[in-house]
Amino acid sequence: MAARSSEKMNEKKRHSKLVDFFIRMLKEKPLGTAGGIITLLLVLVAIFAKFLAPYGPNQLTGFALRPPSSQFWLGTDNLGRDLLSRVIYGARISVEVGLGASLLASLVEIILGIFSGYLGGTFDLIVQRFVDAVMCFPGLILMMVVISIVGSGVDRVILVLGITWGIGGSRLIRGATMSIKENTYVQSAIALGSPTRTILWRHILPNIMAPIIIQFSVRVPAVILTEASLSFLGFGVPANIPSWGGMLSGSARTYMFLAPWMAIWPGLALSFVVWGVNIFGDAMRDLLDPRLKGGIGRYGLKVKTKVTVKGEPGIISKD
Repeated sequence: MAARSSEKMNEKKRHSKLVDFFIRMLKEKPLGTAGGIITLLLVLVAIFAKFLAPYGPNQLTGFALRPPSSQFWLGTDNLGRDLLSRVIYGARISVEVGLGASLLASLVEIILGIFSGYLGGTFDLIVQRFVDAVMCFPGLILMMVVISIVGSGVDRVILVLGITWGIGGSRLIRGATMSIKENTYVQSAIALGSPTRTILWRHILPNIMAPIIIQFSVRVPAVILTEASLSFLGFGVPANIPSWGGMLSGSARTYMFLAPWMAIWPGLALSFVVWGVNIFGDAMRDLLDPRLKGGIGRYGLKVKTKVTVKGEPGIISKD
């Protein structure tokens, strides 16, 4: 009975922390809350794209270059495809690439950063020189070269973006690992003969989850924008798959003066989503890191400090 009651208490604490986090975001970061709503809408649109889109992404309606109307809310392109449907299906590509590449990048940076920071020595030297070599190249050009070698496709774009961003992000994880490694409890575990995998899994990884989550949240919009740039240049997803960057290229540039809605709607969707996810990621970064302005030390807590003025003790409160 005691074990069950303790489990219930732990579950209530977890729920209260989650609710408290959302209350903090609503109070302290209203723009971040708006960004979170935009992010949630993006995910929901991507999941239910098949039910929300009035037409298929490549379905020919027979009405080419039609302006926005009651039948075609965002108009049609030069082939007669409904732009609203293509923008909705483009959200699915942004979510797949954004989340997939960011998760892969987090995995790569955790592996490189933790082992490099903890082991040090020759291994750290070799890994960091490799990271330096990758970071020397302009990121977009490096991705274009790699994709031109391995070929285009959603899975290949996710693979290239994830590995490239993960290699660069390993520097931050390495620095956090080196800082945690010097703490007393890690040194005690080493002195007691704990195996390396236990130290990394139980002591290092849980204590660097905050920067990992922060990097993931701020990386998603950057990955979405990078995928759009690659698709715009013809190195992203294939032309038959609707992507916001691909919709801005090709025929949109040819007909942008005759049918400006072909470039306006995918551009607005891309800008709106990147802004929303970016603001949401910044808010999460500020709330999760107590060293920043939105940290825990600022959330309605007052620190009482004893002071002595002319021999008389007193107490002042600091927000």
